[in-house]
Amino acid sequence: MLALPWTFLALLSLGYGLALTYGRLGWLAGISVGLLLIAGYAVRQTKLPFGRYLGHGLFIFLALALAMHWLPGFHNGRVIEPQRLTDDAVRFSMYLNLDKPLIGFWLLLVCPWIVGRRSLRLFLYATPVALVLSAVLALGGALLLNVIAWAPKWPDAGWLWLLNNLLLVTLVEEALFRGYIQGGLSRCFKHLAYGENLALLLASLLFGLMHAGAGWQWMLLASLAGVGYGLAYRLGGLAAAIATHFALNLLHFGLFTYPMLAG
Repeated sequence: MLALPWTFLALLSLGYGLALTYGRLGWLAGISVGLLLIAGYAVRQTKLPFGRYLGHGLFIFLALALAMHWLPGFHNGRVIEPQRLTDDAVRFSMYLNLDKPLIGFWLLLVCPWIVGRRSLRLFLYATPVALVLSAVLALGGALLLNVIAWAPKWPDAGWLWLLNNLLLVTLVEEALFRGYIQGGLSRCFKHLAYGENLALLLASLLFGLMHAGAGWQWMLLASLAGVGYGLAYRLGGLAAAIATHFALNLLHFGLFTYPMLAG
């Protein structure tokens, strides 16, 4: 059995503690936790193969519902009130979410293979290469589409944004899209000549679809960024994918219009 990825669990626990400090939980949140426990048991049992499929199906449904904040009992605290970070930007606000991190906990505890362990040398190689690719595709594309502009800044709430983005956003999203989806599809497609490429592409497209609510531009840009994150995961493991995703978000936040240009 694979050793549990304690480093990632510790970071996620830190982020969850941060969210609990500002948010609130209701008793109905226990329903989600209970269903996740059922899904985890179904996935880890070995007697009924069909039961494992049902467990994964239940988790996928719950992950979507948690990510979209559809499930009851989670009263996520708003820690940044609506404001313009630059004069030409749309208003930005931020919540510390109590529901979304459960996705990461489930994945790291039930599917530790998502970590995709690599050597430090591969991590140090993969991260800058993938970051350059992601920045050219996503930030370069955003500049060409005129949805962001050059706007260096560091708001007063920047450090809170930084912690939230690392611990409650990028870690969870990369565990799901790269570790679980891309890694899982790679295992399913291992008999295909280009199975890993297909897995990377499909995971990137699904990541783009998650951003559809922000418009077709962000759906396209997120898909392009996902190609870089997927390359980081393939070469350097989950740590490289998280580092690449977080570094790109940090570049966007600190150096360009955030989240996007107004009208």
